[in-house]
Amino acid sequence: MDITYLLWLQDFRLSINDALTPFVNQLSYFAISYILLLPLFVYWCLDKKKGLFILFSWKLSQTMNAVLKLTACIYRPWIRDSRIIPANNAIATAGGYSFPSGHTMMCTPLYGGLAVITKNKAMKLFWFALIILTMISRNYLGVHTPQDVIVGFVFGLLALWIGQKVFAYLEEHPEKDIMIMILSVLAGVLTLVYVTYKPYPMDYVDGKLLVDPVKMQIDSWGDAGGFASFAVMWYIESRFVKFTPTGWNVKGIVLAIVGMIPYCWMLDNLNGVTSGMFGAHWGRFASQTVMLFYMMVVWPVVIKIFTGSAKTDN
Repeated sequence: MDITYLLWLQDFRLSINDALTPFVNQLSYFAISYILLLPLFVYWCLDKKKGLFILFSWKLSQTMNAVLKLTACIYRPWIRDSRIIPANNAIATAGGYSFPSGHTMMCTPLYGGLAVITKNKAMKLFWFALIILTMISRNYLGVHTPQDVIVGFVFGLLALWIGQKVFAYLEEHPEKDIMIMILSVLAGVLTLVYVTYKPYPMDYVDGKLLVDPVKMQIDSWGDAGGFASFAVMWYIESRFVKFTPTGWNVKGIVLAIVGMIPYCWMLDNLNGVTSGMFGAHWGRFASQTVMLFYMMVVWPVVIKIFTGSAKTDN
């Protein structure tokens, strides 16, 4: 049934000569990259706690995805059935194991978190629609089965729900934040230990390894290691920086836009730099750590300097 559905989408895609593929590729890529600019804007400008809630849920979902992917070790659709032909350039962002969809698990807490914090019903529907479109895009490109994206959506929602519960708990018990941060670091570290030392299938076809588990481990060092780094940066900001979001004003918007320029550069280039310096595993961890340090510590310090902000409960 799942392969039949993918073949139906593939026939449609080929019948229109891949006319929609560039747009679908960009939709899919945006869901794991530049969408983060919106929660960053919330964090820097509007409401620190709401921004942290989305960022926490996002990093938690990435960690959960690493555990699920490297536990299930399910191959991609084109490995399971040679009739599946992924769309042009789609394989570049779809290496490794298939289940569950990482794009879906990343975008669900990001788009979903934005839906949670907005009061406008139309915008809530808009963010939810983007999750559904991202899920469909992964099927349309031929890189994920329906069950990959559905399970990814469910666990993305679970991460969002856990994030809501954690921050609701901290509203009543703000003194427990250090406990949450320590548990987050432990979760990230234990995940890294698990994915690094567990056994993996080593299946070959024509002398070629179907999936190199080392590449999957490298991704996990960024995802799970990033969750641990997030908790550390959260601690540093809350204890030492203590910035106040700028608010919805010209200065705040300009500061946010300027602050996003280095982030966009890091998104496209930093991993190559750190991997060259520290090797693939530690390089991926380092790139995520540096980006989170910039997002949660460096630019908040800049905001504090330019706005003269003091400690806030936001």
